[in-house]
Amino acid sequence: MQRLSNIRKMATTALCAGVLAIPLTATAQEEPGDGTTINMARATWDTGWWQAEVYASMLEELGYEVSEATTLDNPPFYQSVAFGDVDLWVNGWFPLHNTYEDSFADGAEVVGHVAKGGALQGYLIDKKTADEHDITHVEDLTDPEIQALFDADGDGLADLVACPPGWGCEEVISHHFEEFGWDEHFKPITAGYSASMADTVARYDNGDPIFFYTWTPNWTVGILPPGEDVVWLQMDETSLPEDQMDLADATEVEGLAGCAGGADPCDLGWPANDIRPVANSAFLDDNPAVRALLEVARIPIDDIFAQNAMMNEGEDSAEDLSRQASEWIDDNRDQVDEWLATAREAAEG
Repeated sequence: MQRLSNIRKMATTALCAGVLAIPLTATAQEEPGDGTTINMARATWDTGWWQAEVYASMLEELGYEVSEATTLDNPPFYQSVAFGDVDLWVNGWFPLHNTYEDSFADGAEVVGHVAKGGALQGYLIDKKTADEHDITHVEDLTDPEIQALFDADGDGLADLVACPPGWGCEEVISHHFEEFGWDEHFKPITAGYSASMADTVARYDNGDPIFFYTWTPNWTVGILPPGEDVVWLQMDETSLPEDQMDLADATEVEGLAGCAGGADPCDLGWPANDIRPVANSAFLDDNPAVRALLEVARIPIDDIFAQNAMMNEGEDSAEDLSRQASEWIDDNRDQVDEWLATAREAAEG
């Protein structure tokens, strides 16, 4: 009887242990990131902040604790991610950010795509002035009579809303100024981009000519739709920094709405970019679920446009961004669950 009692105790103990093991195993599978904190960064341009929120929310569903994103300019981010001071961001623009490759290649890597091929860049002016003066190329603005139209402060130079120091686009615009001698014709406005563009929109509303650089996706092309309010200018000659010159033949965009003069294809002088995550390589090796998620997740360009428009209309607080990320995930739950399943399978090895 004693032996039977011992057997029963052993069986009961084994059964309890098995029952207890089931939820623990399930938790490990569902939350491979449990106990790990991700130090995430985000870019200084606010049009990329929502994407960071979407990815942070998905990573949290994998059990990771994601710190509040640190806002960094390009150079400090790429140095920090290489050293492991931050783990990742989802705001890489390539090939525009090829210029930083030497500073991060030894410790970090580009992985996956947030949006592929839909990130355009170029110079625009208001459509009214373009039509009245038959302006189709940036070089047309070097004519003294034409550049005077865009001279808001009377210094004899056309005012061009450009990019703040440290942005990848600032390096390309600086290259254009040097290569084409634009210092004699244009004055780059490099203060805060959003504030400068707000002033530009106000000038447009007052009926004044405007000249600016922008990219897509961006709220600017929602407020000033190409083909209606503004036009994309072409460039007579393509010249890019050395690390991008192999893409000089990839600057033409077919079917681009609002290309000056109705040209198709439209040669913007800038190659189309991919928006891509960049992460510390050692961190990815230690966290295969993160690598797998970054490899498969995507956000449609049109969805980024829509969110940027909401930001421009005032829904731009931290709470707004978090809510918008949650709503997007809910609206795309089946697809997101597939991505998360892929990440969990990767964690199981």
